Amino acid sequence: MPPAAIAPVRRNVVFLIVVSALLMMSLDSTIVATALDAIQQGLHTSINLAGWTLTAYSFGFVLMLPVSGKLAERYGRRQVFLASVVVFTLASLGCAMAGNIYALILLRALQAGGGAGFTPTVTGIIVEHFGDARDRYVSLFGSIFPIGAMIGPIFGGYFVGYWSWRDIFYVNLPIGLVIVLLAWRFVPHDPERARDSADRMDLGGVALLGSGLLAGMLAVGTLGARHSSEAVWPSLALLIFAIGMVALFLRHIRRAQAPFIAPRLIYGRDFGAVNLVNMTYSGIVIGAMALIPLYAINRYDIGVLQSGTLLTAQGLAALICSLIAVALLRRTGYRMPLYLGSVLTVIGFVLLALPPVPGSSAYVWLACAACFLGAGNGAINPATRNAGLQLAPESSSMLAALRTLSLQIGSIGTISIVTAVVSHNGDTGRTLAWVFAFLAAFRVLVMPLARRVPEQRGAW
Repeated sequence: MPPAAIAPVRRNVVFLIVVSALLMMSLDSTIVATALDAIQQGLHTSINLAGWTLTAYSFGFVLMLPVSGKLAERYGRRQVFLASVVVFTLASLGCAMAGNIYALILLRALQAGGGAGFTPTVTGIIVEHFGDARDRYVSLFGSIFPIGAMIGPIFGGYFVGYWSWRDIFYVNLPIGLVIVLLAWRFVPHDPERARDSADRMDLGGVALLGSGLLAGMLAVGTLGARHSSEAVWPSLALLIFAIGMVALFLRHIRRAQAPFIAPRLIYGRDFGAVNLVNMTYSGIVIGAMALIPLYAINRYDIGVLQSGTLLTAQGLAALICSLIAVALLRRTGYRMPLYLGSVLTVIGFVLLALPPVPGSSAYVWLACAACFLGAGNGAINPATRNAGLQLAPESSSMLAALRTLSLQIGSIGTISIVTAVVSHNGDTGRTLAWVFAFLAAFRVLVMPLARRVPEQRGAW
């Protein structure tokens, strides 16, 4: 057994190392959006192709999430974490040196493939080595992503304004190198375990799920760009194909001897409820919050810079409430934060849908609404992260991947459907107001799902 496996785990040091990778990935998810115009000008391309740098990242991230979870369980969390950081860092170097938009798009997909390995492996490392403190450390992950959402646009604007868009990728090189060196030194080795048939990679399952996810994302991603009824048919065909592939995947994993993902982790007792809560409670809200700046600009004529700071308000509220929820989680259990977060979320959506009260500025009104949404999401994050993991700690990497996948599906689906509705309606501001009202009602309807989440008080 290697010495690192028997040495005491320096929890705080290991935690800072692995969350640095999460923060790097979170920053890169938002920082590129601020550089789209600079990328378009620098590579002499169209804004549509420049936008594909974001789309390619989403595609690569979603497609590789379950694969990275399986790889982590097969080869070990430490090894896959190190490999993911190396891939992400080298792909960042390639993005910085890209000579044309097509190379940049491909490298962004590769970069996302590396970033997709962070959450599953980091979760597995914490669960494997942090003992009875693992629930608290896993809960703290929820505070990392709001930080990235808040400072990413600031860093992006600084790099683009004072240096070059290429520097938003170059900056990952020293960070990635330091993470690899520190992780090699301090992250403990995985315990040795016997290999069996379940360790084989189910390539058929990977192909079916990958085809379904890719087709589904293409369907909803192109739906908003369609402006005539005839042009909707290609999107509909892609959606039907996606549903068929996912159905074949579910059939495959029920029959396969060593399935890519165990069926119980997707729709088994308790697991299915947790995945559905992640999608409908958090994923949809994340997607809706991304539409707030568009709403502020179109309904209230708020400037681009001011509307962007609304996301900073919700990020700060999410961070504060997430930390409070972490501190209280062992006393409150999982269901109480889900109910409280739902109430805060409904208030936020209602405030967005309604006009400001007399005497209140539109910006302050929207900032308050964004804070309620951020607070609601922050309150439920620690509970939803732990609810699935406590059921099967040995499958922590795959469960972390499935949770993130549920969030991505909810977020991408919400943004795509809403933008499709908006593109077919002339009044963007009023349409989004009705969308927020609908989302408030929808959250009330799905609130009883919290009763299906397995309860837990104390460590697991």
